[in-house]
Amino acid sequence: MKNPNYQLSTINHHQRYTFGPVNSRRFGISLGIDLSPDIKSCNFDCVYCELKGAKPVSFIPNPPKVEDIISQVKEALKKFKDIDVITITSNGEPTLYDNLDSLVDKLNMIKEKKKLLILSNGSTICDKSIQHTLSKIDIVKLSLDCVTQKCFKKIDRALKGIEIEKLYNCMINFSKNFSHQLVIEVLLVKSINDNIDEIKKINNILQLIKPDRVDIGTIDRPPAYKVEPITEDKINKLVKYFTDLPISVIYKNKPLKKEDFDKNEIIQLLSHRPQSLFDIENFFSDSSKKILKKLLEEKSVVKKDIAGVIFYAKA
Repeated sequence: MKNPNYQLSTINHHQRYTFGPVNSRRFGISLGIDLSPDIKSCNFDCVYCELKGAKPVSFIPNPPKVEDIISQVKEALKKFKDIDVITITSNGEPTLYDNLDSLVDKLNMIKEKKKLLILSNGSTICDKSIQHTLSKIDIVKLSLDCVTQKCFKKIDRALKGIEIEKLYNCMINFSKNFSHQLVIEVLLVKSINDNIDEIKKINNILQLIKPDRVDIGTIDRPPAYKVEPITEDKINKLVKYFTDLPISVIYKNKPLKKEDFDKNEIIQLLSHRPQSLFDIENFFSDSSKKILKKLLEEKSVVKKDIAGVIFYAKA
């Protein structure tokens, strides 16, 4: 059964697999590629995920064809000239896509000076074929929220059989041979992985991985489960326990350029990623804001107050 949030993108076929551009606080202006547009397909069920909770799976059902994705990326690149990165993502885990290697090869042929980025939870990093594919991507972002199995099970809720010790050891080995940029993301959740003991253990493993950058952040979008972010003050205190690492604390930065979106592009964007009031004010052009206001009046888009922060999402 298809997720109703993606009904419009199914009708507007040319937008089905691409969305944005999105103002990524970490990577610049990003054109997104969704490898699972119809349903969440992930081997994790993270408590903080902005997608609705779902049973972990090991594959993407009804995966899109590589040629269809490439066609839509080419179309998007013609319209949006100031893209910094082309981001391979998914309603879940993008490395579960069977034709990822072929897709990466073809994207590298058309990206020109843009960077190719993948946002992965790191769950498949022990697979040699996945490592081979990732080696051809400019920026690989892997998640490492915990390094103890008890904490890992609580926060990332992985498919049975996935063990965090094995994953981080494979990350260490992958990093030794990876010649591009490796980013590790640590997302902190109140009362789960925000204790000093776990942070010190994560730091010890990061010292061995030696990533190019470590992104430290907390929940800033409506989560799948009833969990809470930690305060900015708490983040700043915990960051001090990450030693000799290039740490980037994820704060919202005002983008340099505002984008013009049409009605379908706004709905497609909000289907994939709810936008905060900050995002709307600083990333949407005046004409885009007028269209958004009309979509609100039509009830195609809803406005939510999540713990004092206003978000816009597809109804």
